[in-house]
Amino acid sequence: MANIIGVKFRSRGKLVHCDSGEIALQVTDYVVVDTEHGPDVAKVVTLEAPSQPDEQLTRVVRRAEAEDIEKVWRNLEVEALSKCQEMVAQLGLKMKPLAARYDSQVERLTIFFRAEERVDFRELVRKLSHALETRVELRQVKARDEGKLLGSIGKCGYPLCCQNFLTSFASVSIKMAKEQSLVLNPMKISGICGRLLCCLAYESKDYAAIKAKMPQLKQEVLTPWGKARVIGANLLKETVTVQLLDSEAIKEIALDELIHPEEKSSKEADRT
Repeated sequence: MANIIGVKFRSRGKLVHCDSGEIALQVTDYVVVDTEHGPDVAKVVTLEAPSQPDEQLTRVVRRAEAEDIEKVWRNLEVEALSKCQEMVAQLGLKMKPLAARYDSQVERLTIFFRAEERVDFRELVRKLSHALETRVELRQVKARDEGKLLGSIGKCGYPLCCQNFLTSFASVSIKMAKEQSLVLNPMKISGICGRLLCCLAYESKDYAAIKAKMPQLKQEVLTPWGKARVIGANLLKETVTVQLLDSEAIKEIALDELIHPEEKSSKEADRT
């Protein structure tokens, strides 16, 4: 005798009755079903047999593994995004669908999109909900979120920080690039999102602290070789390049080797 259960391939899809054989199942379990299109994953929604069962029942092959469910979700999300892009073009909406994500129960779909201006997407939501047989929510995101959603490789050759480990976006300013003596070329200090690189903020405080200790360009300083004028600085090495006033020789000296006026007075006092 067949052990009949009811399953659905979509949250709002048609109820399909299957023969689960000797496999013990509960409502909300996921199973792999042998369909005319090949094996597919479905969710058990009822354990009650219909009053008039179909003559030919679909057969349950096995319980679905986590990998099976994950694969189905990803395929459904790709399908949903493609359908959304198609409908956006048909409706002439000025928006860019980026990614589609189902919730853990595959009952609600969230589509993330970019748009430069306000978009009335109510008709799009209605049509998508009907076509995909699920609840649909559209969520507008900013430029940085696009990189986080889509993922890519950064200028450093590693996966994007926002995709890899960042949980929130820190405020990044052009001042941070200036403090690090970077060339202010938008192509070099901007990420794929078109905004300033998030990594500019990682060591910003350290650069600011070092720069605060650095003498200004053209400032006169005291060195072991005598008075000199600062003509350059290296923040990473914590060194300054100076030109001696008497011989015009150019020297590179560590920041902590510069002689401050109070140090010179102390040394002269020790000699006397």
